[in-house]
Amino acid sequence: MATMAEVAHQAGVSISTVSHVVNGTRVVKEETRTRVLEAVRATGYVGNTVARSLATSSTKTLGLAVSTVTNVHFAQLLSTIDATARAAGYALLMVDTHDDPAEEFHLVQNLHQRRVDGLLLATATGPRGPALRYLKESGLPTVLLDRCVSPAFDQVGTAGLEATARLVDHLADCGHTRIGMVSGRRGVRTTAERVRGWRRGMERRGLEAADELVVSGNGQALAAQQAVEKLLSSERPPTALVVGNNHMTIGALRGLRRMGRKVPRDLALCVFDQLEWADLIEPRLTAIAQPVEQIGATAVRLLVERIADPDGARQTVLLEPALLHGESCGCGHE
Repeated sequence: MATMAEVAHQAGVSISTVSHVVNGTRVVKEETRTRVLEAVRATGYVGNTVARSLATSSTKTLGLAVSTVTNVHFAQLLSTIDATARAAGYALLMVDTHDDPAEEFHLVQNLHQRRVDGLLLATATGPRGPALRYLKESGLPTVLLDRCVSPAFDQVGTAGLEATARLVDHLADCGHTRIGMVSGRRGVRTTAERVRGWRRGMERRGLEAADELVVSGNGQALAAQQAVEKLLSSERPPTALVVGNNHMTIGALRGLRRMGRKVPRDLALCVFDQLEWADLIEPRLTAIAQPVEQIGATAVRLLVERIADPDGARQTVLLEPALLHGESCGCGHE
């Protein structure tokens, strides 16, 4: 059986370079990588899955690049994506981008070097971000997950703009005229979309969409807690609040408790994203529930189809969420 040393000798490179090419642990110049792969074929080296994949041009693996540390939504998606991928015959390699554009770019490159057949990406940037530019140039089959920022790729997410406006409508129907918003991480497409939805709802109800009513929770519990405390300490605090994601909902509830405010007696609350353990919260939350299982399954299906047909027309799929009534809005709806 051929060894890595024989591959290195054949290619005229070091053993460590062969290791980096075969295992995808470092970016190697394309001409060097080509020589190493030719030497792998010539010597018959089959030390790992990547080497075996040279014969089939497929590793039967999919990459998943999301931020699970700061976004509970993606953690909930993971089990559905993994199960759907396995059912389609693929293993899943997941990396946590921490919603950092530089880290995202590095990890996307790393997954490509590891020869994944396709990638699911919840990008932290817009269409001109470095990771998306790299993916477009490389031709790696890619589906954008949740954050639909570029029709140059297949993408699947939730129709969040009108859904957020519906929360404002509901609070207005309950008699509220000063409705605040806790927004998510700056620069992320879903954050901007939900803030636009809040503004749409305020404007169509003839309510003042003042900038002072929107505070950033940066997608995190602690930041959301501090934002809510600041908002409620203002001269004209809102009487109702829309929170932009489930992680921030945890912080918002903590902030309300620290301020001694009861929901819905002192402040009505509606949230985007349903918490997995929402039934344990009193009062029950009025929430926009995203179709998590449908999003995950659709994303994997689109990616498998793209791998099979690299040149087909790109698809954007926006799934409709559901408004779940609880008691936190104070409307008494059952």
